[in-house]
Amino acid sequence: MSASPPVSTLLLRNVPLLSVLSESELVLLTKVVVRKSYVRGSQILRAGDPTDSLYILISGRAKVFMSDLDGKEVILAILGPNEFVGEMGLIDNSTRSASVMALESCEVVCISKSDFKRCLAENFDMAMTVMRGLVKRLRDADKQVGSLALMDVFGRVARLLLETAEIVDGEKVVTRKLSKQDIARMIGASREMVSRVMKHLQEAGYIELRGDNVVIRENIPLPD
Repeated sequence: MSASPPVSTLLLRNVPLLSVLSESELVLLTKVVVRKSYVRGSQILRAGDPTDSLYILISGRAKVFMSDLDGKEVILAILGPNEFVGEMGLIDNSTRSASVMALESCEVVCISKSDFKRCLAENFDMAMTVMRGLVKRLRDADKQVGSLALMDVFGRVARLLLETAEIVDGEKVVTRKLSKQDIARMIGASREMVSRVMKHLQEAGYIELRGDNVVIRENIPLPD
């Protein structure tokens, strides 16, 4: 990790979570936030550490994950620019529940617990944005639990692809770089099984690989 240039109000204004703040509030934030950069593979947050700041990803990608003593890993989420992490511990004063690692070079903006809580108390729209983020994560966790319990590996891979796809030029495209190992760790399966499912989806004409992107050409059937 290394120190980065000062933070401007323009940079903060481009972050959806902070865009609801007034210009004067953004000016105050520029004086207290910290901008950091991380190289690929470096640890941004570690599970069990005290929660002292909110982290907002400005550029790059990072994974949120949990691991056991044997090193077995489950990926909870892949974060991209403008997404944030660490808000739960700031709200309930608990330690970090998961670790975060840079998948590529990343820049983040850190907002301290006291400044974050002050912004929430003084800005209803920002508080609602954080609440919507928490609700989304809870819903995603519910879906993941249900998927693990009720679906086979085919269904889990299919659901992950459909839920992460975006509409690009009229096509459903998974633009986030997800390796087969990433997918395996996100759905609780082996890399080998994921490879078989992806190969089947390609051969059946459901998906097409274009560089790092996955194009969904046909509706993938999900188990009932």
